[in-house]
Amino acid sequence: MKPLPEIRLMPTRPALDARPLEKRVGLIILATDHTSEPDFRRMVASERIGVYVARIPYKNPTTPENLRKMQPELSAGAALILPDEPLDAICYSCTSASVVIGDAEIEAAVQAAKPGIPVVTPPMAGVRGLKALGAKKISILTPYTVETSRPMATYFAERGFDILSFTCLGFEDDREMARIAPASLVELARKATHAEADALFVSCTALRAALAVPGMEQAIGLPVVTSNQASAWNCLRLCGDDKLRPEFGRLMTLPLG
Repeated sequence: MKPLPEIRLMPTRPALDARPLEKRVGLIILATDHTSEPDFRRMVASERIGVYVARIPYKNPTTPENLRKMQPELSAGAALILPDEPLDAICYSCTSASVVIGDAEIEAAVQAAKPGIPVVTPPMAGVRGLKALGAKKISILTPYTVETSRPMATYFAERGFDILSFTCLGFEDDREMARIAPASLVELARKATHAEADALFVSCTALRAALAVPGMEQAIGLPVVTSNQASAWNCLRLCGDDKLRPEFGRLMTLPLG
């Protein structure tokens, strides 16, 4: 073997950018999640915005009791995302757990690890999206059981929406929810939307609903807001990104307000 060359240390270091990417979005997802990460990569990540993901423990079935069990994991999950570095937004990507635990409790748990960082939850983003669209009378579609859907109905009613219809599919496993084809969601949206509704909210970050938004909007002739689409929209606007993305629905053409 030839003698190894001498390793030379450069006398000066290159200048450093302030950040590898200009903006940072943290994403806390369930250990079982198949959908949030690809959706955020598709809708949020760019040469300007980085998406940084942490997974926290979760076990099915999707019941209010199991969803509540994630609350103690939120601070640890947030702390794992770029430790000791600031973020521009952080999203806890579980709609049903956010409703059961509560937005304020989630914000407190996340900000215990990431002080001062804006926290987004899917139902919170859904409310903001529906209001940006001017919707007051809504239909809701979820993949959950009736038991898990009830808190969702209460959440939106308490925020001033008139729920004209609420349809659920009876699934207990989020991994099965992720296997529902986007094309099936288009037909389900048609059946679940009340004739007098202003918009349809499709709940659950496991659903591949963001891919189906254009088809759903065309099928029902109304705006459609989904969990991951609304969360992505909210995070983009918090990062100062106002680019219009009509391919992900009418909501993606609006300001945060």
